[in-house]
Amino acid sequence: MTRISLTRRFTGLALTASLLALAACHRGEPTSGAATLRVPDGTPVILISVDTLRSDHLPMYGYQGVETPALDALRHDSILYRYAYSHVPLTLPSHTSMLTGLWPDEHGVRGNVGYHLDAAKHPWLPRILKQHGYTTGGAVSAFVLRAATGIGADFDFYDDHIAQRTWQLGTAQRKGDQTLAAVEPWLRKVHGSPFFLFFHLYEPHRPWNAPEPFASRYPLGYDAEIASADALVGRLVDELKHLGVYDRAIVFFVSDHGEGLGDHGYQEHGPLLYRDAIEVPMLLKLPGGERGGTTESTPAQLTDLMPTVLGLLGIDPPKGLAGLSLLALDGPGGQRPIFSETQFPRIHFGWSELTSVIEYPYHLIQGPSPELFNLETDPGEEHNIIQQDRRTYAKLRDALKGYDGSFQLPDQAEDPEVRRQLEALGYVGSVVDRSSESLADPKSKLRILNLLGKGLDLAEAGKFEDAVTAYRTVVEQEPQLVDAWEYLGNSLLRLGRPQEALKAFDHQMKLTGGSPSACLNMAGCLMRLGRLDEAKHFALIAGKEYDQANDLLAQIALKQGDLSSAQTYVDRALVHSQDAPSVRITQADLLLHQGHPEQALELTRKIEKLVEQERYDPQFVRGLYFIQGESLAQLGKGEEAVKAFNREIELFPRELAAYTRLAVVYALSGQPRQVAASLRRLVETNETPAAYIEAARTLKVLGDPASAQRLLEAARRRWPDAPGLRENPG
Repeated sequence: MTRISLTRRFTGLALTASLLALAACHRGEPTSGAATLRVPDGTPVILISVDTLRSDHLPMYGYQGVETPALDALRHDSILYRYAYSHVPLTLPSHTSMLTGLWPDEHGVRGNVGYHLDAAKHPWLPRILKQHGYTTGGAVSAFVLRAATGIGADFDFYDDHIAQRTWQLGTAQRKGDQTLAAVEPWLRKVHGSPFFLFFHLYEPHRPWNAPEPFASRYPLGYDAEIASADALVGRLVDELKHLGVYDRAIVFFVSDHGEGLGDHGYQEHGPLLYRDAIEVPMLLKLPGGERGGTTESTPAQLTDLMPTVLGLLGIDPPKGLAGLSLLALDGPGGQRPIFSETQFPRIHFGWSELTSVIEYPYHLIQGPSPELFNLETDPGEEHNIIQQDRRTYAKLRDALKGYDGSFQLPDQAEDPEVRRQLEALGYVGSVVDRSSESLADPKSKLRILNLLGKGLDLAEAGKFEDAVTAYRTVVEQEPQLVDAWEYLGNSLLRLGRPQEALKAFDHQMKLTGGSPSACLNMAGCLMRLGRLDEAKHFALIAGKEYDQANDLLAQIALKQGDLSSAQTYVDRALVHSQDAPSVRITQADLLLHQGHPEQALELTRKIEKLVEQERYDPQFVRGLYFIQGESLAQLGKGEEAVKAFNREIELFPRELAAYTRLAVVYALSGQPRQVAASLRRLVETNETPAAYIEAARTLKVLGDPASAQRLLEAARRRWPDAPGLRENPG
């Protein structure tokens, strides 16, 4: 997107003289009240970001529902900013604004998925600090902050080893104690030299799974996770004190955005711009605790972080930053427009994007149905005063012209060959019309948002039938919702209904015009259906730069008996995804196919240990215990193989192969009753023609063609038109 110059932004606007003066300050010129505070060269800089943390759920902001002793102690040593705001209620773009000092319309990262930061083209705090002799390190707890998004640029150390444990990228995380454990050794190496640390915790982002004693101490899971995050921040501060760093360091404590928690009828964040989603806590600890315990009431914003740090270090900030040094904001006269946006509803649902501007105490949310609130008299934003105060509305509407909130599509590969293939498949050109000026206001779609959230919660709990019901209701009412089709397809796959899942993923393909995610879903589903050539086609279209595509291509090659290609694809996938469970499981499967059951077993044991340590969610290790069982069977360890196959069946009861292999192991160990029981369990759990066909095929392999025939005849009576039952499976 073409960057709009800050000079042009304010040209011709009917702004007050004070606002025009602030616009000049906004371009990096010092204010009359600019602080002259300098810290010694090489002062350590530490950014602690706790994701999804509302300021009004912290005791330091007056909340009484949770105890946060570590943060209270940090607040004692810090300046507290009573009103601080995020520019977008999403993790990746918000952190990008922190580290660039730019609004989302300038750095171009407008969402968590599909956008990539080119840090070399923008002001970038890690790079500037490196140029001034700093060692830079980061450790993050969310998959959406992985280095591959571009946010890991110019970090000497960046730990993002987070396996995706869910279909929702936004909830893919690791526990904060793992992130802390990753960063502590690095800290101990660099604490004696100038360093910058970016430390990110995902608590209290959903899903809420706080450890004890916090889980039972607080009735609200959100508060329990805040208490857990507080304890982790306390452990980091203790380590900094132990290393002699804390007292002499600059420490910024912030959040990237808030959480709905039912305010305005919505539980989470992303589609709306109310205060609960964009107001965040902010603490600035100066060396020696200078100004500790004080409070600043002038509104702050996340883009202020970068110029504040550089100003303290005596480094000239780049021209054109959106933020100002917080130490240059002197009292209520430091007013300026603070912009926020969300393109989340446009990207994911085809509804209108929203923009907002705060000139405290007024907050304008601009969309199809604009809303104006007085945050001082109405902090809950319950009363829209747009009709009563048209003058303020007009002023803020004009101020919003200084921000380019127009919709920007995620980065999409424009490879001509890819587009040609998609056109041949009938997908390109089928994207929902996103240029309409009559798009729905997200707040009018809260019922759909909540129903979609209910489906996600049901799927996370393993209640896939109920999740499918919720998703079907959503897509019937809002057929353009890309995410709902994807979630529907994934739930149908878990229920062993790949043919129905394929139809859902086909809708996703048409709506996105063939996004990599849609292509990968199509490839995985077609592979499950045995349509291997088609599956390979979609995986190749998705692109070999995607680790998931390489993983799928390896699995397809294994099914086709092409071990050489499978090895190539596994090696590619492992370059960046050594922690991804599916890739490691495919690697184990390849070892088994190559005739190395001992090595395959060893690798499955390692993956199993990560499941036991809760690094991997059991629902994302499909095939692990099947391969473990196969390895054990080949090594002559029948009893252990039985346990492994039963574990696979327990986790994935709709997967047919584990039942049949279990039956074979029982047959080889002379247990005919267990053979019959396994196959009976197969067809009773999976009442489908495919299950009967697999059971009959197994009986024939085991030398019981008569029982196989009887089973097929029973299936034909039940499903007379099922094509697979017309032949006798061999």
